Amino acid sequence: MENIRLLDCTLRDGGYINQWGFGEKTIRSIASRLTEAGTDIIEVGFLRNCTWDKDKTLFPSIKKLKKILPANSGSTRFAAMALHNQYDVEKLEPCDGSIDIIRVTFHDYDIEEGLVFCEKVKEKGYQLFVNPINIMGYSDRQLLKLLEKVNRLHPYGFSIVDTFGSMTGRELTRIYSLCENNLEKDIVLGLHLHENMAQSFSLAQSFLKMREQARSCVLDASLNGMGRVPGNLCIELIMDYLNKHFGKSYDIDPVLDAIEEYISPIKKQEPWGYMAEYFLSAKYNLHRNYAEYLLTKGALSSRDMHRILQMIPEEKKSAFDQNYIEYLYHQYENHTVSDEKTLDALRKAFRDKKALLLAPGPGLKEYRKQVEDYQRAHRPVPISVNFFYDHQEEGYAFFSNSKRFQEYRSLRKPGVQVILTSNITTGIRPDDHVINLYRLSQEETERGNSGILLLRLLLLLGVREGALAGFDGYIEGEENYLEGYFGRFASAPLGDNRKIARELKKLGGKMRLTFVTPSAYEEEM
Repeated sequence: MENIRLLDCTLRDGGYINQWGFGEKTIRSIASRLTEAGTDIIEVGFLRNCTWDKDKTLFPSIKKLKKILPANSGSTRFAAMALHNQYDVEKLEPCDGSIDIIRVTFHDYDIEEGLVFCEKVKEKGYQLFVNPINIMGYSDRQLLKLLEKVNRLHPYGFSIVDTFGSMTGRELTRIYSLCENNLEKDIVLGLHLHENMAQSFSLAQSFLKMREQARSCVLDASLNGMGRVPGNLCIELIMDYLNKHFGKSYDIDPVLDAIEEYISPIKKQEPWGYMAEYFLSAKYNLHRNYAEYLLTKGALSSRDMHRILQMIPEEKKSAFDQNYIEYLYHQYENHTVSDEKTLDALRKAFRDKKALLLAPGPGLKEYRKQVEDYQRAHRPVPISVNFFYDHQEEGYAFFSNSKRFQEYRSLRKPGVQVILTSNITTGIRPDDHVINLYRLSQEETERGNSGILLLRLLLLLGVREGALAGFDGYIEGEENYLEGYFGRFASAPLGDNRKIARELKKLGGKMRLTFVTPSAYEEEM
């Protein structure tokens, strides 16, 4: 099917692995092998403001780039890529047919400058491919505005570029639908995927299934997925898939030869492929340099990286800010503690014990008799959650909210020990039990619910039975806390009860939970 084409980007995107230093012989051989395989388009490198080096795929001009093209190209076409602010378009020679496609990239914050560059590329006679960086960073409204501008420019092609590898099948469907229904029908639609979440091949298949038959499309891929870590769609896989299911006739043998002879030796020296750390950067749609920076910190576990990456705010995600990630890293390091001995001591204290969690809901006062009856019958270890309870004379008080702890630490009771999470750094006494917050917090948004964090801690301690009192849940417009404690709760978003109930249900699969007082959470479970 001639309206489905493959573009190999090994010599361009793969250059992030070896700083584009493939060597002249390898560059020529890869281009020849890909041509022999029947690859539709070969992207041979970057146009850059640089000094030409025959051993690299960075080119200051089309004249220099043409030197590495195979003599017999058959039906294969050749392309180059330019980042608009790294190449002087005024130096671009008029198109002579040797390189007839130029792909231009720009960020969401410099669209206008990028489109001016694109217009000049078209004026030089090249077939223009518009490749906006990080399409996942565009809202629907922003993407529609961009597509309007692209239609006015009317390039040869427009690419869906999943720069940070964060795209899922649902998001591909959404973005494809916007492009298909709003992009002029004669504009080729491209797809460039990354392997952060190990699903580039699956997404490529989904794209081929959902595409309109009349729309020409171009899929980017590379030899063995070579590209900036974690890599790209493997061209050998998608070639084989297209041969089997779309009537293509790519010759895979020259591709496998090129991988064996040139790509595998590079991969042994500089590995790429799926890594959990790059999944984390994709999860939050972050510039991958954030993950790469943290990988240089050898003492950080993947869990540590997860906690740091989720702190990056929206406005910092798409453009790498090294000063900011350094700040977050040092902030995180300063707020972790050595808690193994603390955990061991707490495990001994809770061995073979039940726990009674006392939350500051109004039900704790209204049903105080039932709570006291439960205590007499079961002799649990009482633990108040984010407050010091007036009627508690023993057990523990657990705090994960620094503000609440600072407000109430003057109300400490001699018989009540204190458990704190490591984000609390002031007012700590030598005999307090401090636990690293990251052990308990699976997602940043869950840090606000101390009851969930405490239950996770109890699981770590080996507790298998817990009772909940004062876990009333949130009711809009009602008093949600004990009188005289936290005041009127007015900021809980809709759905909090359901979300917390889901977490309680998950935890209930690992430990037996009993509600001693009525709770909206129990109703939702």
